[in-house]
Amino acid sequence: MSADEIKAKAAAKPKKTADPKQVSVDEATQETLAKAQADGVETIFDRAVTMKPCNIGEQGTCCKMCAQGPCRLPLPKKGIEGEDTRKGLCGATPETIAARNFARMIAAGAAAHSDHGRGVAEVFLAAARKETEDYKITDTEKLLEIAPDFDVPTTIIKDGEEIERDIYEIAVEVGEKALAEWGKQEGEIYYAKRAPEARYQLWKELDVIPRGIDREIVEIMHRTHMGVDQDYKNIIKQCTRAALADGWAGSMIATDLQDILFGTPYPIQGEINLGVLKPDHVNIIVHGHEPLLSEMIVVAAQDPEMVEYAKSKGAKGIVLAGMCCTANEILVRHGLPIAGNYLQQELAIVTGAVDAMVVDVQCIMENLANVAQCYHTKLITTNPRCMIESGDAVHIEFDEHHALEDAKKIVKTAIDNFPNRKAEPMIPAAREKMVVGFSYEAIRYHLGGTFRASYVPLNDNIINGRIRGIAGVVGCNNARTVHDSAHLTLIKELLKKDVIVLTTGCSAMACGKAGLLTPESAKVYCGAGLAEVCETVGIPPVLHMGSCVDNSRILMAATEVVKTGGLGKDISDLPAAGAAPEWMSEKAISIGHYFVTSGVYTVFGVHLPVTGAPRFQKYIFEELESIYGGMWDLVEDPYEMAKKMIAHIDKKRKALGLDKAKERVLVDMEARRKMEAA
Repeated sequence: MSADEIKAKAAAKPKKTADPKQVSVDEATQETLAKAQADGVETIFDRAVTMKPCNIGEQGTCCKMCAQGPCRLPLPKKGIEGEDTRKGLCGATPETIAARNFARMIAAGAAAHSDHGRGVAEVFLAAARKETEDYKITDTEKLLEIAPDFDVPTTIIKDGEEIERDIYEIAVEVGEKALAEWGKQEGEIYYAKRAPEARYQLWKELDVIPRGIDREIVEIMHRTHMGVDQDYKNIIKQCTRAALADGWAGSMIATDLQDILFGTPYPIQGEINLGVLKPDHVNIIVHGHEPLLSEMIVVAAQDPEMVEYAKSKGAKGIVLAGMCCTANEILVRHGLPIAGNYLQQELAIVTGAVDAMVVDVQCIMENLANVAQCYHTKLITTNPRCMIESGDAVHIEFDEHHALEDAKKIVKTAIDNFPNRKAEPMIPAAREKMVVGFSYEAIRYHLGGTFRASYVPLNDNIINGRIRGIAGVVGCNNARTVHDSAHLTLIKELLKKDVIVLTTGCSAMACGKAGLLTPESAKVYCGAGLAEVCETVGIPPVLHMGSCVDNSRILMAATEVVKTGGLGKDISDLPAAGAAPEWMSEKAISIGHYFVTSGVYTVFGVHLPVTGAPRFQKYIFEELESIYGGMWDLVEDPYEMAKKMIAHIDKKRKALGLDKAKERVLVDMEARRKMEAA
């Protein structure tokens, strides 16, 4: 057979495609994937069928740090018998290779979140200096709350009298000190002292408090260069500094400054899934992770002039919906709808109803450009860090100094594209209502009201056993798993056992699509104790806390629980656990490590790139607990994951003396007087 005949035969062979009902539990995803396949459009679900992961890379033992490799050190099929003699060309052991790879994932993840925070800090400072008319200081209360964390005084003494400083003067000083956290070379990040005192002192003793955000990330890259750090325990120590610089600096600063600029989230109702799109409207999707531009697109899309312009093109109005974490940002502050999470981004275009998809940074599939070419969608990149070469992507660069002008240009581009639709849109009917916006400040308010805002009711109900414990379930989707399934299975198992769940990112969106983000869901999914608490307080059993950068809100919520009292002196004492059942990105590894080193048992699904280095795996899966009070774990089955998390929560309850059920006693007035007298 000739070469041409072989090529022709290969071309004629039908491509394998994914079974829509087997790759997602979400009806809208199944329906739209079937349409994509009928249209001849390839998506990530189909590529996952034809492309298998590298098994050595999956184990974490492929080294590409120099041109003598890549050196591949697979784990023997029978495991290690006797001494492990595997070595790379330079002599690097599996532990060194796996630790270096793990460290570089943390460096990349921390860089992504922290670069997001840097961008926010720059815009915040521009707003504080009044260099832009489009951004304002919105939440002055939160500004005054965080100013002392940066050693910025909120009052001054003038003529012997204490008076309040100008809000914008305070904001300038906070912005300058916040932005300096990236380039600082010595000392400590300011927010380290936000942690419980016991945790702060532990970090200090272990010498892992970050000096400056960029410094810790750069040091990882240096240490993991060929021939530098070759002690996996020492590499993990630097991983800790960089991860803490993400969780307790870059991400936390991003969250706080976004709240001050755009408003701190409080409970608000929204809708989710592809059914939020409308066939007779201009549909714009904002996708990515930074709300700086999307906040301006919200303003532009609601501008009466823009709405009238859309009507002049034959549309009835404008729908602005989100995708991924940019979606979470505009949802929690404005109640705007979410079209879907990570694995649905291509499918939104497949509906044929999206007139423009506007992307900023992180989790943007390059294949969006190819899918957009098959329909009429304009793919618009906006950030110089994230440009797409293939397809007909349009780049409209965003500049904070004329942000609203840029936003209007983008909205107008979408409106002008509305008449170019190639066919009648096919929009799935699936859409769910949800209640979101539970910042740690909102939880405090929701539990105690305006005058008695407090975490005391939460602590009391953990102590009395109505709430067994707290779980943070976060993270991405992964095409190597069944879309949304692991998130939902795990969370439902936790709710059955009275574990309240805090969630962010794509996990939060999975919960929204499944109806778990409504107060009514407590009666359906929760044990009697948690259901009673949710019904009394009027909250969902799963609290949507924001985007993936807002995992810092979970850290602060845990800190509030510790400081409220009755549940130990450190985060590691709490009956709490964390999970990322369908993790995908390097950011997830950074997040996981800052939770582990903040004292949280943290379990990942899918796989972790450490299994090819047994001693390194044992170190982070077991030995870290004796150092930090938290540790990593890997469990692929979500039912087993739930069992291990609940077992850990029960272990912590027992250590606190809460393992025995407390008898509920009705206190009459006479008994109350005796207590008061005592």
